[in-house]
Amino acid sequence: MIKIGDSIPAANITVVTQDGQQTLPATEYFAGKKTVLFAVPGAFTPTCSEAHLPGYVVKYDEIVAKGVDAVACLSVNDSFVMKSWQTQQNADNIEMIADGGAALTTAMGLVLDTADFGGVRSQRYSMVVDDGKITALNVEAAKSFEVSDAESMLKQL
Repeated sequence: MIKIGDSIPAANITVVTQDGQQTLPATEYFAGKKTVLFAVPGAFTPTCSEAHLPGYVVKYDEIVAKGVDAVACLSVNDSFVMKSWQTQQNADNIEMIADGGAALTTAMGLVLDTADFGGVRSQRYSMVVDDGKITALNVEAAKSFEVSDAESMLKQL
C-alpha cells in the first residue's frame, strides 16, 4: 500500500470538469498544487452520499483556507456516474475523479474487492497530495468511517 512520502503513481484518471471530462496521468493532475483527495467505495452509496461527500462540500471553504488548492473525490465509477453524483450532491467545488478501471486505486494498493456486491472498488480513505507527494494518509478500517471525513482532515491541515 502507498504510504506517506511516496509519489502518486502515473496511472490514468478521468477528471470530471464543468466542461466535460479530461483523461490524464494522475502525476500530471497532482503536479504543482496541494490537493486533498478522498476516496469512496461507490458513488450514490449510503455512507458516501449521506456523510463522506457532503462533509467535504460543507467544509470546502475551511479546507481551502488552510492552503489547499483543490479538493477531489475519487471513486471506481465511470465519469458519467461521477458527474451525476456531483450534480445531485451540489458538489460543484469538489473535483470528481473517475477511476473507472481502478488503475490508480490498484497502483496505490487501495483496492477493496466487494465480490458480487460491486466488484473491485476503492477503500475509503483521505490523503493530502502536495505536488505529487503524499504528505498525509488516512485509510479506514473495513466498514468504518472515522478517519477520512472532512473534520478529521481539517484537524490534520
